[in-house]
Amino acid sequence: MLSIAVAGLRARWATLVASFVALALGVGLLTAMGLGLASTFDAPSRPPERFASSPVVVMGQDRLTVEVRRGPRVVEVSKPLAHPHPVDAGLVRELRRLGPVVLRGGPDAVGVEADPGAVRAVVGSRAQVLTGDARRRADPWPERDAQALVTVNSLLGTAGGVSAFVSVFVVASTFAFAVALRRREFGLLRTAGATPGQIRRLLLTEALTVGSLASAAGCVLGARVAPLLARALVDGGVAPEWFAMRSDVTWPFHVAFWTGLVVAFAGVWAASRRAGRVGPAEALREADVDTGVLPRGRLLAGTVLAAAGTGLLLWGLATDPAELLKRKTYTTRPMLLITSAALLAPLFVRRIARLLPLPGATGMLVRENTAASVRRTAAVAAPVLVTVALAGSLIGSAESVTGARAAEAREGTAAQLVVTGDRLRETDPELRDATVSPSASTAVFVREDDDTAVVDFEARAVTDPAAFAELARLPVTAGDLRDLDDRSIVVSEEWQDTEVGESIDVRLGDGRPATLRVAAVLAIGTGGNGAFVTAANAPAAPVDRIDVRAGAGTSLDAVATELRRSTGGTVRTVADWAAATHPRTGPQTRLGLLVVLGIALVYTAIALAGTLLMATSARAGELAALRLAGATRVQVLRVVAGEALLAVAVGAVLGAAITAVNLAGLGAALAALSAPVTVVVPWGAAGAALAACAGIAVLAATAGCPRTG
Repeated sequence: MLSIAVAGLRARWATLVASFVALALGVGLLTAMGLGLASTFDAPSRPPERFASSPVVVMGQDRLTVEVRRGPRVVEVSKPLAHPHPVDAGLVRELRRLGPVVLRGGPDAVGVEADPGAVRAVVGSRAQVLTGDARRRADPWPERDAQALVTVNSLLGTAGGVSAFVSVFVVASTFAFAVALRRREFGLLRTAGATPGQIRRLLLTEALTVGSLASAAGCVLGARVAPLLARALVDGGVAPEWFAMRSDVTWPFHVAFWTGLVVAFAGVWAASRRAGRVGPAEALREADVDTGVLPRGRLLAGTVLAAAGTGLLLWGLATDPAELLKRKTYTTRPMLLITSAALLAPLFVRRIARLLPLPGATGMLVRENTAASVRRTAAVAAPVLVTVALAGSLIGSAESVTGARAAEAREGTAAQLVVTGDRLRETDPELRDATVSPSASTAVFVREDDDTAVVDFEARAVTDPAAFAELARLPVTAGDLRDLDDRSIVVSEEWQDTEVGESIDVRLGDGRPATLRVAAVLAIGTGGNGAFVTAANAPAAPVDRIDVRAGAGTSLDAVATELRRSTGGTVRTVADWAAATHPRTGPQTRLGLLVVLGIALVYTAIALAGTLLMATSARAGELAALRLAGATRVQVLRVVAGEALLAVAVGAVLGAAITAVNLAGLGAALAALSAPVTVVVPWGAAGAALAACAGIAVLAATAGCPRTG
């Protein structure tokens, strides 16, 4: 069987080039992504920076540690405090008796040049004593390396998942179409005595042979591409400067190689079963109209996936609309609907082809040929469907979410100006005619009702509750913002089963316990409506934002000038502040989307080129008949190009339908969360992807057109 398969591959290598290239590219990408993921598991060990010259560091408490239940056991969990404790001034005086004390970068830690044992004896339980590499905990943002790697890990994981999905998609469609073109060959084999099982084993052997060669080539390609990928991530601002691919791991090569074999096997499995059902009479069959293009199994699988994709969307809307706004959700969930649309594409090809207007005799011929050759049209439309749907769904979802957040920020305040900065000074008394609401970033920690976890919520501490209530335009669902005082808190609906007037036990940003009454409850929105407390409950939080509304008859420019002078911060109008703090898409998100869409577009190019080259070269007799009927070479090329463009249009229609469903679901989620519904349709990105698909399709179709007559 192997010798027959190898001989068949030599004779028909051109029909399998697309599958080979797609699989090798997929394995190469998986290898590179796997090496990248392996490089994100451990952050490099850095020496201390802030107190590098001090052998001992005394640091105030910087974490909240509480006990929670884990089944029958009680364990301790820790959360970083929003406001670490300062080192007590009396303790600093005691430490000076042991040796020189270094004060640098704030009161939360000091360096001590003394014996660690003596320092521990003096400090006791009043603070933390750090030595060796543990001194890094006193550095600014000590977890920055680990957090930077989380972003890289998320991007590579998403890109690897998309690579696997699209490679299976492309390999399966190209194998299926190649098998469909060989129906007469299989009929001849059946006539010669081959059994259905032998036909299936022949195809599976071919697939495994191609898969082994392509996977090996892909592993070599991935090893070469990985360093280039690392440099691109660094240059794009996604990865830190020190990021580099590890060279001491082998598991990414094993995972990628065996995944490639599984993809090749899975891609040809369904096609081999159909080929096994080909009867000997197929050797005599010659028909231009495809029949039996939607077997019961394919129809069932497509229907189940469509129901699953729609059901998950509706379930998310009913139970947790906020989940639909997360990047992982709107990146992965469209794949169910994309797969279902591709499986059911033969059901829609004839209907869509005949609905699209094509004038003239050439248009009529293009339309009827497209409707008759359902398999070819569906094979061309499938990769276009993937690209258009991913471009529309991913970019549209990302821009819709960021647009909704910016709109929510603009609509959340009645202020005219917003001042931002790390440590803003008090406003000038001359601004007393203006309404001024200073606030600071803080956090609130709450136990789950069953004591199994501690949840931290971002919060803002307002200095003047009356001014805050006057300027805030938050989506209040219960209670009144004017009731906020030093003994109360404003929460969002994320705090489940919380009612106005109820007293809740919390830990404040500095770890202190407090019992606060719920003054008001806010809608969840896009996630920016956190908790609100007064400045008395966050005394260590420096003011970093001031909302200002000028008094009647006061020049806004004059107020802005005075605010810059008195506060030392950046003064913007509300619209400019919202645009600056909630950009359309950040550079890291943009690069991630471009990587994913670039992968999809490359696969689309491979699939289109391979499918159209196979299909057009197999139509020599049909195109020769067209020339005998009086068509010129140019007219034949127009027909071939027109059929390719119409097939691309079918894929674009299906992709646009998937995009519409996903963006409609996102809009419904925003509405359910009482957030501004700002659905953005990425016409530019989708149009560019579609234009690229159309160009590739026309070039491949006309290049493969045989010269007849």
